[in-house]
Amino acid sequence: MMNNILFAFLLTLFAGLATGVGSCLAFFTKKTNTKFLSVALGFSAGVMIYVSFVEIIVKARDSLVSAMGIVKGNWITVLSFFGGMLFIAIIDKFVPDIDNPHEIREVEEMNNVPKERMKDMKSLYRMGVFSAIAIGIHNFPEGLATFISAVDNPTLGISIAIAIAIHNIPEGIAVSVPLYFATGSKKKAFIYSFLSGLAEPVGAIIGYLILLPFMSETVFGIIFAGVGGIMVFISFDELLPAAENYGEHHLTVYGLIGGMVVMALSLLLFI
Repeated sequence: MMNNILFAFLLTLFAGLATGVGSCLAFFTKKTNTKFLSVALGFSAGVMIYVSFVEIIVKARDSLVSAMGIVKGNWITVLSFFGGMLFIAIIDKFVPDIDNPHEIREVEEMNNVPKERMKDMKSLYRMGVFSAIAIGIHNFPEGLATFISAVDNPTLGISIAIAIAIHNIPEGIAVSVPLYFATGSKKKAFIYSFLSGLAEPVGAIIGYLILLPFMSETVFGIIFAGVGGIMVFISFDELLPAAENYGEHHLTVYGLIGGMVVMALSLLLFI
């Protein structure tokens, strides 16, 4: 169990630090590869959607039915699944749209900072810090989802961590660009966006400290079903709309199907 916990934490750290990769792409590339991002975001959504409906909800239901009986177990599974959706929706609701880190940004914007945006550095700096906090709030439940999945099944955790890491790369770009506008410093923009990704391992630590000591079949089933709801909501509310906004509809669909195929094969071969 301790080996699984350590591995789960490292996977969550890997997924969170992918925001730093996005920051580096924003600083060191001259043009946004919209085709790659469309496929990557679609792929990530495909992995999350498939694994949520085929593996996570099934495991959650099995645990809850075993602990509560078939009727009550099935009801609690469904309520927990939609409860996970409600949880992430409430978090998303309290982040203002103007600071939402899932707003599409392109690396070309880094070289076109309007001069008028650089006048009031103090207020812009404050706005940049709030943007970093916003992305941290968004990343917190993703870290919890990765950690809980990996503790139960490390192989499943790897798939989810990779999907979330792919999602975090364009997210890092989306955070770095407005932070650069706010501070005028690429170094500060990188540091804040990098640190915002650490909200995911923080979610893992809180999951370990608060939830794991009380873990039982019932608690596991409720949390796992909630994790499925969180990932489905993220896929439909964030990943697929972001991929579509890059203007490559068919590539997004190909990525979505590809993610499902890869996840299906990994479930058949390795889990």
